[in-house]
Amino acid sequence: MSSIRKLRQADLADVVRIDAHHTGQRKLAYWRQVFRQFLESRDGRTRVGLAAVADGGLVGYLLGEVRAFEFGSEPCGWIFAVGVDPRWLRAGIGSVLLQAADDAFRAKKVSRVRTMVRRSHVPVLSFFRASGFEGGAYLQLEKDLEPSD
Repeated sequence: MSSIRKLRQADLADVVRIDAHHTGQRKLAYWRQVFRQFLESRDGRTRVGLAAVADGGLVGYLLGEVRAFEFGSEPCGWIFAVGVDPRWLRAGIGSVLLQAADDAFRAKKVSRVRTMVRRSHVPVLSFFRASGFEGGAYLQLEKDLEPSD
């Protein structure tokens, strides 16, 4: 069984390790920047940084924030990172983190939560769909840019 608490600076190495397992890249500089934004920033943004702890160590994390974008989007919770230690996959850690994030967003009077998932990342897509996520009202569009010389 795991417990949920706020993410701490001391969790950085474990977050980097878990993320590297899932992405194949060790992104220490990126995660240092994210931790600085989430743990030290006083910019007034509502952020959610959660840690799942079991057997004395970090076994999962979730990061999100309340955002409102252009095009008429109302403020909503955005989950932009979730990771579970490979030894704890399918143990309900992700679901517990997601429920705790939902509760944190609800406490901030947010009534909708969004995320983005790569179409080809079927396990993550399946996790979010099983957690009640479905296609939303907005469609993400993108294009590749030719390099400028």
